[in-house]
Amino acid sequence: MVADQRTNFLYTVAGLTDEQARARSTVSELTLGGLVKHLAATQRSWLSVIDGTAAPEVGWADLDPDGNRMTEDETLDAHLDAFHAAAEAFDRAVREEPDLDRAVTLPRYPWSPPQPLVWTVRHVLLHVFREIAHHSGHADIVREALDGASTTEQMAKAAMGGE
Repeated sequence: MVADQRTNFLYTVAGLTDEQARARSTVSELTLGGLVKHLAATQRSWLSVIDGTAAPEVGWADLDPDGNRMTEDETLDAHLDAFHAAAEAFDRAVREEPDLDRAVTLPRYPWSPPQPLVWTVRHVLLHVFREIAHHSGHADIVREALDGASTTEQMAKAAMGGE
């Protein structure tokens, strides 16, 4: 299901130029390139929780202020490469995980509750699924507002042998 959600998301950003990937098409700060960037970072950060390399605490200053948009010096191709690399590494870690019920402690963020949060690797996997699905919906709205394309149309085109 995670791979399926990624595929749907990638249909939404297919065929964009860098200029389109940077464009805001709604009142939100979200851009399609920024969403690709964010989901790559999301998968990398949750992988670090699974493999035990995550920082114990992340403050406001540690967060990327451009995390949901693509800046002028960034390219969609570079973000897509990072997205695919993060997905591959995350999937490999989950496949190789001997116990999806293994407990992992989440980093403390400014919005975290006072007590440490402990999830299972399975919960992390489901959270990543939810993140991708959640932002796929955002991407679909941004894309439709940008140029009228919809994920469903992109999927149908691909299924019929188109791009």
